[in-house]
Amino acid sequence: MSKLYLVPSPIGNLEDITLRAIRILKEVDFVLAEDSRNTGFLLKHLGISKKMYSHHQHNEHQGAGEIANKIASGENAALVTDAGTPGISDPGYLIIQECLKRGIEIECLPGATAFVPALINSGLPSDRFVFEGFLPIKKGRQTRLKELAEEPRTMIFYESPFRLIKTLQQFSEYFGADRRASVSRELTKMFEENKRGTLTELIAHFSAKTIKGEIVIVVAGKE
Repeated sequence: MSKLYLVPSPIGNLEDITLRAIRILKEVDFVLAEDSRNTGFLLKHLGISKKMYSHHQHNEHQGAGEIANKIASGENAALVTDAGTPGISDPGYLIIQECLKRGIEIECLPGATAFVPALINSGLPSDRFVFEGFLPIKKGRQTRLKELAEEPRTMIFYESPFRLIKTLQQFSEYFGADRRASVSRELTKMFEENKRGTLTELIAHFSAKTIKGEIVIVVAGKE
């Protein structure tokens, strides 16, 4: 029976690819790539030549049904995003739903995702946490921040380097300037940074430097 494999890719260090992921990428009939250039680089690094189709946020609504039909016809596929596990703040949900409608088997491999090392590295409680991903940029953002101000569990957010300072300032406004937090960037890469402190301290630290790389913010819950 044909199958859709969800294959995590390294979030930075290419050594983080698993042996199982390499085997699956070699065995499938085609690869669905969020960005064929990034996935092509990974496949070339692994010595794998494979037919690729683009599957990203701009075409997943139109293409999910067609891809699911292709898999249902007897071909195995691997979905790979630019970094991390498909479906975690990345394309994946829609193609999974289309495959489930058609009775296609889905197999998700364990592997790299940015929020887990960021959470563990933060030193904040990890027994109970809530993953928020990217907050709404405009509509609904203030409402969500007001709700999260009462959240007792550790909170995890993704953010771009361009909005980091503004987001930390909003956290300080809604959660309190002394709330403990951690900012992780460039995870698994040469210039990885994990900075811990109060929101006030983090704002001061990152306001004094040029910010690059993908960002994970971990914030303590309300005591």
